[in-house]
Order: sequence, then structure tokens, then C-alpha cells
Amino acid sequence: MAESQESQERPEPSPAVRASEAVYRTVREKFGDAVSDFDANDTMPFFEVTDARRWKEVALFLRDDSRLDFNYLACLSGMDYPAEGKLGVVCNLESLGKHNHRIAVKINCSRDSAVLPSVARVWKTAEWHEREAFDMYGIRFDAHPDLRRILCPEDWEGYPLRKDYEVQESYHGVKVPY
Repeated sequence: MAESQESQERPEPSPAVRASEAVYRTVREKFGDAVSDFDANDTMPFFEVTDARRWKEVALFLRDDSRLDFNYLACLSGMDYPAEGKLGVVCNLESLGKHNHRIAVKINCSRDSAVLPSVARVWKTAEWHEREAFDMYGIRFDAHPDLRRILCPEDWEGYPLRKDYEVQESYHGVKVPY
């Protein structure tokens, strides 16, 4: 009886979430424990690549497997989790004109040695997104074709979107407003 009552209280997942869950099952079947459990939230269903060294391999599978066909990286956003000692990225992927499904993938690394594999050669849009995550959070992307600052000057000190960032008082003798 309790199980029946519990299933009545949980709303049925949307078709979009069910499609994302099918994607996840395909990825989980291939990569096992290198990916986390699925989070079926309605805003953007996601899973995490728990072994960041395998991120590029997972990315290639997401793009190249005909059941998935994630041909578009819509966004790659840097994240800061200081309480956990981690930095990371969230990648929003879509299968445009093919399956029309979408999913988010999270990948984390240590704040002390913030390095992730680059997927700029998997999805061309990642090139500038990874540069922004490097510039704003200090995440280095191994094998990136042109990893340099994109928003701040090359000699800017620190990474402005880290939660512990302290704005420098001046830059080349000019007061920095804040």
C-alpha cells in the first residue's frame, strides 16, 4: 500500500526527462561507475562524470553513438564548490535535428589542481567556453588548442568568479572599481 501511495504522490516524469533518462541509461551501460546516478530534475536532467579523466571518452560517445547524436554543446559553464574543494563545469548538450533530446553533464576537479580534459575537438563551441572557464575559474583544459584568457587581460591576477576571489585594488596603476 505504501509503495502505491508513494507512486501516486510523485508526478510522472515529462517526455523530455524520460528521453534524457534513456540517454543516461545508454551512457551508464557503456561507462558504468565512471558516471553518477541520474538526476531527473525537470529544469535540466543531468549526470556527473565521476572519473574526470574519462570525460573526453564520454563526450566522444555522446557525440558519435547513433542512439545519442549530441551534435551541439549549447553551453559549458564553470562552477565553484569551495566547501567541497572542487571546481567543475556543467555542459548542456543537445541532439539538434536528430533525436532532439538534451542532457547536462557535470565534471569536477580539485580546486588545487584544476585540470580537465578539453572537448574543444569534440564540439567546436567548447573552445571559447573552455577559455571562459579558464579565465574566470582557473580550470585548465588539457589539449585545448588555444588556452588563454578571453575576458580578462593576460596579466590579470586571479580568477574573478571563484567564490573566494578578492578584487585587486588597481591594475597597471588604475583603480579597479567594485
